[in-house]
Amino acid sequence: MTTEPFSPEWSPPGARRRKQILEATRSVAMVGASANPARPSYFVATYLLSSSADFEVYFVNPTGQEILGQPVYASLADLPVVPDLVDVFRRAEDLPAVAEEAVAVGARTFWAQLGLTSIEAAQLARAAGLDVVMNRCLKIEHARFHGGLHLAGFDTGVLSARRRR
Repeated sequence: MTTEPFSPEWSPPGARRRKQILEATRSVAMVGASANPARPSYFVATYLLSSSADFEVYFVNPTGQEILGQPVYASLADLPVVPDLVDVFRRAEDLPAVAEEAVAVGARTFWAQLGLTSIEAAQLARAAGLDVVMNRCLKIEHARFHGGLHLAGFDTGVLSARRRR
């Protein structure tokens, strides 16, 4: 049984399609990014800015000034580039409005983090031709496809399933 939402207009993309989306992505806008190290968005931001991920990362939060030494923009429209992927760290009820913003700026992918789903947002984004991924962590998905996923979420550098002696 799946926990992913489904509607005739949208169904969750499979692993192969998620990998293709990530391979085609060069710029990521993190909407709802936080400078608080205890927040999931901060952990994801740290990973996306590391050498593990080769993305241009932009932070969007109307209350922020700087995150990890990077500027924070008030909205997607304020970004200096059109992001390929919009990664959302907001409440589920905020997703349709963020999807509309992503469509308006010309993003290619609307991505909602773990625990976040909205059929309305998915329908808005899909109707405009965007790829839609929901209830998935961008960091986990990237690490999964690039050999850096460990049980604790860190790259151990070990490529074998064998135990060390």
